[in-house]
Amino acid sequence: MALFDVNRASVELVRSGRMPFREEGAEELLPAMLASGRLTVTDDEAVLGQAENIIVVVGTPVDRFLNPDIGAVLTALEAVMDRFVDGQLIILRSTVYPGVTTMVAKRFRELGRSVDVAFCPERIAEGQALLELGGLPQIVSGCDPRASERAAALFRELTAEIVELSPEEAELAKLFTNTWRYIKFAISNQLFMITNDFGLDFERIRHAITYKYPRAADMPGPGFAAGPCLFKDTMQIAAFNENRFTLGHSAMMINEGLPLYVVSQIQRQHDLSTMCVGILGMAFKGGSDDVRSSLSYKLKRVLRIKAQRVLCTDPYVTDDLELEPLGRVLSEADLVIIATPHPEYRGLQLTKPTVDLFNILGRGVLI
Repeated sequence: MALFDVNRASVELVRSGRMPFREEGAEELLPAMLASGRLTVTDDEAVLGQAENIIVVVGTPVDRFLNPDIGAVLTALEAVMDRFVDGQLIILRSTVYPGVTTMVAKRFRELGRSVDVAFCPERIAEGQALLELGGLPQIVSGCDPRASERAAALFRELTAEIVELSPEEAELAKLFTNTWRYIKFAISNQLFMITNDFGLDFERIRHAITYKYPRAADMPGPGFAAGPCLFKDTMQIAAFNENRFTLGHSAMMINEGLPLYVVSQIQRQHDLSTMCVGILGMAFKGGSDDVRSSLSYKLKRVLRIKAQRVLCTDPYVTDDLELEPLGRVLSEADLVIIATPHPEYRGLQLTKPTVDLFNILGRGVLI
């Protein structure tokens, strides 16, 4: 098996046996696979012509106008198009806008390449790939029956459960999954704001609702709903439906507005202009080092306008030179906000005013 990337720095990092991001169990597995020769890492395009199956994983962001970059995958493929050979199976794994898989297959045909094109969306939770790749059913689709059969055969090496769809159904299935989660978080965040405005503790209410009551068991707690997928994919559904997605846009306004709400509520009780505020956690979710689209940074930007000083810390993030050690933040901050539910923050004995949206300290959620 070979990994190919155009980023030479990333290639060298992985080739040396180091992971570029946190992934449970990968730090031990990667060096072992490299040493055994079962895995190679390269930036040489020639490796693409030697593979029977090629899995394509590239970023598919939305732009500053919240429109999806429909051509991101095709642009990446075009750059190495002359390396592909007839008979290969090309599997798109990235989350893509509906219709992109068919567009890619059409482009290969136009260039005279006889390849099979499939879309098999990645479904794992970040940090849990090694656990979930073999434990979750795999959604498989192909632009023709042979592509579907080949993709299904490949993914049966990981799991016995295969769910077959058409390419557009599979593309929507992936987008719907992330949109569903984003909307659920928005509902909880909105209900939290309502209860908080009336001086009530949302976490106590949520516990009463979910306790031994299966129809509400999946009700999440409040907190920053961020990261590179949920917001982006909700906006992709909106674009697909000609921006007639009122619920999705409302969810975006609620989730993206939560940092502003937190600051406004703090200002009701404290004079931020005289205070040092400490933000605990800059990654977009607990246990992660990924800061992409993290709302902790939006909170930081707002507080830099309102507060006298802002100090930030994170036990996993290493590429932010402005981060401070946890001890300094706790010592100098007049008020603390737990913005990411890292396990390292559980059990902290905080005597200063604290905003704990995720209830990681078990004291309830009330600003």
